[in-house]
Amino acid sequence: MNPSRKYCRSLHAQISLGTTSDDRFMPNGYVEAFAKMKELVITEKLDGQNNCFNKHGVFARSHTAPSNHPWDKPMWERWELLKNDLKELEIFGENMYGIHSIAYHKLESYFYVFAVREGDCWLSWEEVEFYAALLDFPTVPVLPIHIPLKEVFDPQQDENKLLNKWLTQNIGMSWLDYVDSAGQLGGYDPATNQACSEGFVIRNAANFYTNEGHLAVANNEFDSLFKLVRPSHVKTDEHWTKTWKPASLIDYEKYKWYAYAYRNQF
Repeated sequence: MNPSRKYCRSLHAQISLGTTSDDRFMPNGYVEAFAKMKELVITEKLDGQNNCFNKHGVFARSHTAPSNHPWDKPMWERWELLKNDLKELEIFGENMYGIHSIAYHKLESYFYVFAVREGDCWLSWEEVEFYAALLDFPTVPVLPIHIPLKEVFDPQQDENKLLNKWLTQNIGMSWLDYVDSAGQLGGYDPATNQACSEGFVIRNAANFYTNEGHLAVANNEFDSLFKLVRPSHVKTDEHWTKTWKPASLIDYEKYKWYAYAYRNQF
């Protein structure tokens, strides 16, 4: 019996553009379902490898066996330090050590947590932040929500236009403009040096099970989170394993000094 279960399938918002032929979209009514949730979280989607730390080892997306690629080396080094503390927890995050189609100027860690599972339950975002801090990992960047979706939802409006509008109100620009920016971690295309970021994940802030019955999705598909991905992502992410390079972490003390010097110019 396989001792580890993979991350469940996250569906694209209907306005997401970075999809492949086997990707699936959220069904109609998804924006209303999320508007009924008490609180949401918007996180920036990072361009890394989906890895899981659990008591059995380090796994990539398939979970048929522990992952043992060259870009997994820092993950195994950390797992050796924390394996006895994991117990029944499974820590999911982005392995950023191998550069995919986006590189980052401001990486503070090679692993950014985006979910924690205990048994069949995906823990609340508050608990995700707690366990990430306890294990000395950052979480993926969080974008503040100034206007809750439930306050602007109108069943008479087209749900995708409404989602676009709500994202713009909270992000301060359209989501398509945001993915043409460097995001929170200084993202850029290593081939062109142009600023870019991958997209967003929107999730229920509370704990949930994979399929809560909110929407008509498969048992292994989330109905309490969805994603939006930049339009050019599919074209640039196909063969990164053949020419991969290791990412660099920010020299944080040097970065703080430059930031301080910049602020004090004015």
